[in-house]
Amino acid sequence: MSKSTAKMHINQQEFEFPIYEGTYGAPVIDVTSIGKQGFYTFDPGFLGTAACESKITFIDGAKGILLYRGYPIEQLAEQTDFMDVAHCLFFGDLPTTSEKATFINEINTLMPVKDELHSVLDGFQTTGHPIAMQISLLGAEASYYHEAIDINKSDDRVRAAKMLIAKIPTITAMCFQHSQGHKPIQPESGLSYAENFMHMMFSKDGKDVELNQTLVKAIDRIFTLHADHEQNASTSTVRLAGSTGTDPFAAVAAGIAALWGPAHGGANESCLNMLREIASVDKIPEYIARAKDKADPFRLMGFGHRVYKNYDPRATIMRKTCHEVLNEKGCHDDSLFKVAMELERIALEDEYFVEKKLYPNVDFYSGITLNALGIPSNLFTSMFVLARTTGWISHWHEMLSRDDFRISRPRQMYSGAATRDVLPITER
Repeated sequence: MSKSTAKMHINQQEFEFPIYEGTYGAPVIDVTSIGKQGFYTFDPGFLGTAACESKITFIDGAKGILLYRGYPIEQLAEQTDFMDVAHCLFFGDLPTTSEKATFINEINTLMPVKDELHSVLDGFQTTGHPIAMQISLLGAEASYYHEAIDINKSDDRVRAAKMLIAKIPTITAMCFQHSQGHKPIQPESGLSYAENFMHMMFSKDGKDVELNQTLVKAIDRIFTLHADHEQNASTSTVRLAGSTGTDPFAAVAAGIAALWGPAHGGANESCLNMLREIASVDKIPEYIARAKDKADPFRLMGFGHRVYKNYDPRATIMRKTCHEVLNEKGCHDDSLFKVAMELERIALEDEYFVEKKLYPNVDFYSGITLNALGIPSNLFTSMFVLARTTGWISHWHEMLSRDDFRISRPRQMYSGAATRDVLPITER
């Protein structure tokens, strides 16, 4: 309910708009009716616009808070697993023991993909980017299930969501195996979600990979930390595409395309590439000086965050996970990780970084961790896709479930040429 109103004066006219308050966060001014008055608000990048109402995720960047359905990310990462989190994001709460068992069984049953998808994958060269493959394979999935899913029916949306959550690790592992010149590995029904992913990723030629539980836990935690992050570019893209009534596989494919950008899902890959460029601890002072020089285009990747003006809460958890993996894999003597740890020390102690709150973010630690797990850097964003699919499909379902659902249609301020006549080509 609106508790107060905002008044706007334009050309001696007064307009009044309701102000709403959510559970947390800044109040919002409902300007929906302003278009009827012949005006639109102007907000490039939607930095001051709440495009929707959602009950899924809340972020307080100033305080370093991230909540999934009200649960702090720190508690979820320590006390639950990704199947708990996936159920919570989509259905609204953590599952009971029986609900979780049913959910896991359904996901495991849906994990295999159709054989025809392997033929689609064979059409890609092995050096192709995994994101391009994921987008194409999801498009192929849409062709198999499009007629069987009525997005206007809640039960069909639930079924589609379970299919996407189940099949995205299989598709991701298929892309990796193809890039290595190997045939895809089928999922095993007796394994957990994270175990199945590692099994499909690293088993080869009929030989199953040995599942190290420290590494399995790390993968599961990475999925949890990246499962959702409110109305970012890719989530907004899924909602925008989904608002047209498009197929859910197509809407998620659109989200993957948005996530591919280095400013979004590609950040951890860019971070690892930066560490490789620095290469040696001895060269760190040079790069730190360059990062402080406003005239130098070089930027340290993996430090600071657009949303978090305090420490990224996911980074605290990811740092612990990172060191657990490094200890398990014996990577602390590797030159790449020495560079990373020295950069981390400097960022936490150097006055310049502390003053500007350029703390290591989740991408800094996740890139290092994924590399230690044996996952190539060009697959990092695909890992992000795997985790974020749960959040995307939860927002898609939430949007279509609302009574006030409508197709998204942003407005613009046109600043092009005024009306003019077409001249004959000889007079142009």
